[in-house]
Amino acid sequence: MTDIHKKIGIVIGEATSTEFLFVADEEVTKWEYVSVRSTEKVNGDDVDVEVLGQIHTICSQSMALRKEIDLFSAEKIIQAGLADSKIFAKTRILGFIHNGEVYQPRRAIQPGKKVYIADEQVLKEFYSSMEDEGLFIGHLITRNGVPIYIDINGFRRHIAILAQTGAGKSYTTGVLIEELLKKGATIIVIDPHADYVLMSKKKSGGAIDEVEIFRTLNSIGRYSEGEIGRKVNTYEIKFSDLSVDDIATICGIEEKWTNIKDAIENAIKSLPDSYDLNDLIDKLEKDKVDKNKGNNPSAALRYVKRLKRLKVFGAATTDIDKFLKPKHLSVLDLSGLEDRVSDYVAYRVLKEIYDKLTSRSYKYPVFLMIEEAHRFIPVKENTFSRSIIKKIAAEGRKFGAFLTLITQRPSKIDPDALSQCNSQIIMRVTNPEDQNAIRKSSERISESLLNDLPGLNVGEAVVVGHLVKTPLMVKIRERETKEGGGDIDILSLLNDALKEADIRSKNRVEDIRKDLDGLRRMIEG
Repeated sequence: MTDIHKKIGIVIGEATSTEFLFVADEEVTKWEYVSVRSTEKVNGDDVDVEVLGQIHTICSQSMALRKEIDLFSAEKIIQAGLADSKIFAKTRILGFIHNGEVYQPRRAIQPGKKVYIADEQVLKEFYSSMEDEGLFIGHLITRNGVPIYIDINGFRRHIAILAQTGAGKSYTTGVLIEELLKKGATIIVIDPHADYVLMSKKKSGGAIDEVEIFRTLNSIGRYSEGEIGRKVNTYEIKFSDLSVDDIATICGIEEKWTNIKDAIENAIKSLPDSYDLNDLIDKLEKDKVDKNKGNNPSAALRYVKRLKRLKVFGAATTDIDKFLKPKHLSVLDLSGLEDRVSDYVAYRVLKEIYDKLTSRSYKYPVFLMIEEAHRFIPVKENTFSRSIIKKIAAEGRKFGAFLTLITQRPSKIDPDALSQCNSQIIMRVTNPEDQNAIRKSSERISESLLNDLPGLNVGEAVVVGHLVKTPLMVKIRERETKEGGGDIDILSLLNDALKEADIRSKNRVEDIRKDLDGLRRMIEG
């Protein structure tokens, strides 16, 4: 345990209730935790408290080696041993604990106060108080001895996981899924790149019974059933199960085009109960040449033919109840599908699940995780799934639908939906547009935390919102399940390519030698 009485500096200059500056007696590191004794008013009484802070900026300064002096003078000062150096550390205030509750200071830290290295036990009280009911996601970024548990109730206000490519957002989502499964959660992942299908296997070996994989008839399936460790389910839709409104939505028929919808409805009325897409197209072809038809079958036919591209229609509709089981993860693998197809499938699954919850047909909370969320709910483009995702974001928590939006481009996602995610797990982000989108979507992330995002390493994150008592920086723990969707190992594959090319070259030389030997024998004979 770190000694709380180890003084490392003195508060100087102007200080506020949210930040202070101190001059350090020794080397200090960025993101280290420190404490200052102060007096705060709690419930009307003045109490002596220990205010925790985290260093976010470090700079050093020399009075002798000022920027105005020339190189010659600087060298003379150094040779004379007169060069001085002071280390200054800007620190954001995290809060203080009183009777087990976390409070934010209302008074400024007084200049002249001594600054200490924060005691590890105090940090545990501050950050690890939810060990029994929380989700264990990792450790404080500079203190491996302080485990971090996030509040599962924070999911009721939806969350966003934001990071640039390669920073670890899918890995982090996998950690959350592992923890939620331990709590008995029902989880559905919309997975455009098959990043989560290997969660059906433990790193230590063996399959996990609570995980099922679903693919459409046209998914490419990046992994074999052998790699996944189980049989893959097929997700399909029986065309005759679609309502006229469903068909119109998928085809892009606007609400005001009632004559086109009437043409589809009239055509369906004359078809058998188990008709398919080809049956509807054939009927509209016949209606097109029938001059007695008063609606617009020609226009309807043009729209309906678009559905040929959506290769998701099969002999029977997959029962959504297969997704809805306690302590169960369903991964919907949409890898390789066109955006329009994956968008429609996501819309269909999300809508059916939401309908089940609003009708109280499923009584347990459902955690809906949407990877590549900017594809399904972009800033301007109107997608199939846009309306249902926004509905879940706005009203889902009343019915037990809890949303997690995962994206590497926060600036490309609908800002209204992103702002509904009151908790955010943010990893390395360097793009200014994405940083600005995060700034606008979250009231809980400070400017100093935003400035820290580019400096995060892979697997490190800032967590803000209802998941935590106060914003924190965490190193995400090791996964227990296998991970998929990582970057390919270019060097390893190139080495394999060189070996293959070398073998091919040797074989070619051997073939030439054999041809020459044959030619020689033929000449000699």
